[in-house]
Amino acid sequence: MNIITYPERNTWADLLKRPTLQTESLRETVLEILNRIKFEGDKAVLEYEEKFDKVQLNSLLVSEEEIAEAEKKVSIELKAAITLAYNNIRTFHAAQVFQGKKITTLPGVTCWQKAVAIEKVGLYIPGGTAPLFSTVLMLATPAQIAGCKEIILCTPPNKEGKIHPAILYAAKLAGINRVFKAGGVQAIGAMAYGTESIPKVYKIFGPGNQYVTAAKQQVSLRDVAIDMPAGPSEVAVLADETANPVFVAADLLSQAEHGTDSQAILITTSETLLKAVTEEVERQLAQLPRKEIASRSLAASKLILVKNMDEAVEMTNEYAPEHLIIETKDYMEISERIVNAGSVFLGYYSPESAGDYASGTNHTLPTNGYAKAYSGVSLDSFIRKITFQEITPEGIAMIGPAIEVMAANEQLDAHKNAVSVRLNK
Repeated sequence: MNIITYPERNTWADLLKRPTLQTESLRETVLEILNRIKFEGDKAVLEYEEKFDKVQLNSLLVSEEEIAEAEKKVSIELKAAITLAYNNIRTFHAAQVFQGKKITTLPGVTCWQKAVAIEKVGLYIPGGTAPLFSTVLMLATPAQIAGCKEIILCTPPNKEGKIHPAILYAAKLAGINRVFKAGGVQAIGAMAYGTESIPKVYKIFGPGNQYVTAAKQQVSLRDVAIDMPAGPSEVAVLADETANPVFVAADLLSQAEHGTDSQAILITTSETLLKAVTEEVERQLAQLPRKEIASRSLAASKLILVKNMDEAVEMTNEYAPEHLIIETKDYMEISERIVNAGSVFLGYYSPESAGDYASGTNHTLPTNGYAKAYSGVSLDSFIRKITFQEITPEGIAMIGPAIEVMAANEQLDAHKNAVSVRLNK
């Protein structure tokens, strides 16, 4: 890890840069795949599955028999853990259900909003180095609560043409009964355009590698909505001298093992803690099965020593981390000053892993500094809010003259007339 001590404010922009995604260089490849999916449908998806996932498939749809078979392969212990996580996620997201109120702005003028589910949504679950069955719960559960009529899931199969059993079990638990064997750009294209097997959706959710990211950005230009811009996962730990270096090191490593392009940052006011964390990271790293991946990630990660807590908070807000863990003696007070973060974990006993799996909050979050403008996935991500208004004769008499004046001054006479004919009536 890179150790930086007391950096000057004018160096922060460079210091806090993420590992860059070369999406521009991928654009030609991604466009070629998307165009083939658009015009050739299943045929192209199957060919790309053979090329990229090294598997020959007869069908893209996961059969009921495969789902039943997968359920038998998931251990009782894992089923119990998945069920606990699902219940917590459901409880937290169900509390977000929108309660629209009718508002009378003037006598006879009533306005309100109604929440309506997005009818067709597509969930993408990466394969890669780990089976992300937790992401199935994070996306499918709020979609189910929102009332989306059609929820489909795409995920890459292994070389035997099988989906990881835990992914299928989580999908069934969360109410998804249409799962397709498709990964990468071809899955995004299939959900964006529709094929003979995979239906077109209105919005695509889910993380992925740089090819998936580039594909989501491309199809979002005109064909389908996406959840958010996404990049490699990241964590910032904000800590003072009271933090436990064993905990801090574990938090940094839990992020680093995600992938070689993940980033972990420690921002601290304590030189003693920084040194202890450095030693502890090396000790724990040696014991990790994924230490090679974590080591490569740590090469781009940083331990930053700052002068005081004010500077630490300012730097954290500038970085706008996907995950933020605050391990300080006054963590609740510090948290009030955080304005840019995807999800915040408070105190010494709130690891990022809790939010990744089972506390109830959603782990699909804005990365790459997008937390300055985007929220993580929530129930709102799966709904639209439609506004309604009802105006009575009394109401149009109250606001009509003002509308006429405003429309006339914008030189939109037809707008004015739509009110005038009612007032004259």
